[in-house]
Amino acid sequence: MNTPPTTPGTRPVDGSSVRIGALVPLTRPGWAEAGRHLLAGLRLAADEANAAGGIAGRPLELVVRDTAADPARAEAAVDELAELGVAALAGEYHSVVARAAAARADALGLPFLCSSAVLDELTERPTEWVARLAPAQSRGWRTYADFLLGAGHTRIAVAADPSVYWATGTRILREHLEPRGATLVGLDMRAPTPEAVCEDLLTHRATALLLLVGHPEPAVPLVRAVRRDPRLAGVMLGAPAGQPEFAEWAKLLGRDGAAVPFLRYLPGRLGPLGTRVEAALRERLGGAPSFVAFEGYDTVAVLADVLRTHGTDDRARTAAAWPHVDVEGTRGRIRFSRVPGIGVRQWNWPPLQVADRDPADPTRFRVRHTG
Repeated sequence: MNTPPTTPGTRPVDGSSVRIGALVPLTRPGWAEAGRHLLAGLRLAADEANAAGGIAGRPLELVVRDTAADPARAEAAVDELAELGVAALAGEYHSVVARAAAARADALGLPFLCSSAVLDELTERPTEWVARLAPAQSRGWRTYADFLLGAGHTRIAVAADPSVYWATGTRILREHLEPRGATLVGLDMRAPTPEAVCEDLLTHRATALLLLVGHPEPAVPLVRAVRRDPRLAGVMLGAPAGQPEFAEWAKLLGRDGAAVPFLRYLPGRLGPLGTRVEAALRERLGGAPSFVAFEGYDTVAVLADVLRTHGTDDRARTAAAWPHVDVEGTRGRIRFSRVPGIGVRQWNWPPLQVADRDPADPTRFRVRHTG
């Protein structure tokens, strides 16, 4: 399998650099906008590390590979980056892709700090080679379920594409909601039209529809169909995975895309570091940075600290440093620990919000719930 070339803008590989392999979805069917934000954060932190003297006087270099949401492509990229001699891996947004990359990194003995993927079972077995910044899916989606109950929703429909990520999310919601008196109805998304989904919502008397589907298709047509059906004026739309966070959502849907609550991993107020990084990311991205951009920055900030403190030439020593990490990140102090049921070292826990776009001004966000 041919692997993609280094992304334009990345410095050429040379022997004097300390190299970090960066896995990022930059082309379809990957969520390219999320990948662009993730890469902006990774690069900003690398640039700042180099401005501060690099790693023991050596420049820090990102060697970027586009995963395009393809697990096989990610595995091939991990193999290639390991051969290139990277000190560690960083990044990835899509959970299923990150799981493939984590398994390969574990097999090769290559430290991997996962930025944004949330599947609890990121690896099939406990490993010391992998750590993660994003919260586990079980924590985030249980928080979302608490939000639904607090908002009075007890008949909830789920439109879910077939994938382990969406199936796991549905299971977490069901296990949390049904013991508390709510009903979760799964809609068959193998070949329905948006209009058929609207009829299903009426049949099941659902007061909320959760969009566990791809973006822009079929999420955007579903939102438009529900918003424009006067019989469903009282139905809340939700997107736990975070689609409304990104500018493309607002561009495609306008006011139809407002008031669709989603999960994001930000504090109520950024501290001095987060505020400074937000301004720098805004300039690079030409708009407001998503939480994914902050995850990217924090990833490289942690790895740069580990490599400065524990050296660059021993991958086992790098992985052994996860329990000793104590780094000020953009969203709080980052430390890793073992969490029951999760096989990787986990930041326990990042800040978590349920937010949506304000109907009065869809360019602004409202925080609806915190966890």
